[in-house]
Amino acid sequence: MKKVKVLGPGCPKCIELTNRAQEAAKAAGGDVEVEKVTDLKEIMSHGVFMTPALVVDGEVKSIGKVPSVDEIKKMIS
Repeated sequence: MKKVKVLGPGCPKCIELTNRAQEAAKAAGGDVEVEKVTDLKEIMSHGVFMTPALVVDGEVKSIGKVPSVDEIKKMIS
């Protein structure tokens, strides 16, 4: 199972990234779990200092932007 984390405090871009990640996860099938992380210490533990960020299986894939659903699908496949 793939683990996807959306890192961000809850700003509009963070919410949009969460929605897009969930949509991409649905399209990928049932093997993807999306988690929203708002804790600043956990966000910084990934080396992220600008949000929103997307982490797939522990690897930071995107920082400071909101990729399209298609881009996220590629990141999680």
